[in-house]
Amino acid sequence: QMKVVESGGGSVQPGGSLRLSCAAFGSISKINVMAWYRQVPGNLHEMVAEVTSSGIANYGDAVKGRFTASRDDAKNTVYLEMASLKLEDTAAYYCNFDGIYNRRNIQVPGLWGQGIQVTVSS
Repeated sequence: QMKVVESGGGSVQPGGSLRLSCAAFGSISKINVMAWYRQVPGNLHEMVAEVTSSGIANYGDAVKGRFTASRDDAKNTVYLEMASLKLEDTAAYYCNFDGIYNRRNIQVPGLWGQGIQVTVSS
């Protein structure tokens, strides 16, 4: 059985920084894409960042130049370094693992984190 554990988040003033971590646990041999999404109540999920298995990172327009996503395949973990935070970055942040292969090299359904709150306020 696989599970996902998110950590980090919290409250910060505008201009501050935060770091999120998200790890997948279970019989996993490979994860193709690790990503972060965020959601404000009443709005759709917004893609924040994704990192492919080749290490290429893509970002949503709202966070380009401020957020950095990275991954550690040995730990099945994805990170999100958030800098120069703005009020509008306030949201619940969700990690996502997609293109997961177990140790029998069989693809299994993707995984979502439980969500972690980031609040930017003065």
